[in-house]
Amino acid sequence: MTATPLYCSEPARLDAALRLCERFNLPLVRQRPTDGYWLELNGERLELLTTGKHGAVFAEFVEGAAKHRREQGGGRGQPVAKAVGLKGAKDLPYVADATAGLGRDSFVLATLGCRVTMVERSPVAAALLADALERALRDEGTRHIAERMTLVHANSRDWLAGLEETQRPDVVFVDPMFPDTDKKSAAAKKDMQAFQHVIGDDMDSAELLAAAIGAAKVRVVVKRPRLGAPIEGVKPSAVLEGKSTRFDLYVIKALASG
Repeated sequence: MTATPLYCSEPARLDAALRLCERFNLPLVRQRPTDGYWLELNGERLELLTTGKHGAVFAEFVEGAAKHRREQGGGRGQPVAKAVGLKGAKDLPYVADATAGLGRDSFVLATLGCRVTMVERSPVAAALLADALERALRDEGTRHIAERMTLVHANSRDWLAGLEETQRPDVVFVDPMFPDTDKKSAAAKKDMQAFQHVIGDDMDSAELLAAAIGAAKVRVVVKRPRLGAPIEGVKPSAVLEGKSTRFDLYVIKALASG
């Protein structure tokens, strides 16, 4: 897959564009592309664009849905919080989000007080996350949350396997991107379809699950569509089902004793 180019439409931000290109190994182009997909840094944020009809794709921790979830999200009663083990927890777990994507679940967990490392192998997704994190650190309302979040641009399998004992996370969160076979869903989420097209599917989920189980101290949480197949290999210790989403839990103690 060819590298996604970055175009800077705001001359005053050229230095920021060059830093992104250097950090994530992205080619900088001097003119806006006329086809395909590209990253564009404007005066407000970094966006993934295409000549198609759908809107821009970007990571966002300050405004919109992130703000709503931050203010009205439901606290530790949220499904993702329950899955990670926050309900009733005295000590909040350190979470590694092994498939960070646009960072939505990472941000929810950081909002609830967890220290979160977002690991993302796609240079496009990692660049969008870096931009969102930088904006969140500048905003007074989200700075304290963003300070609990760290971004690592790496292949999660390698990163997890290379951790020292003292670096191991309590929880590894995995939300693999599978090919979308639901036509209605795909049509309704054209922007995410574009994101998936550029990022690619996670076809090595079984290997990632094994690496996650090897690294996590307490549990691995795998987020899946409610009717989606579990990842091949190890069977979940427990399952939490929601309306549209399911969390497969792999509890390390239970796996070790089984």
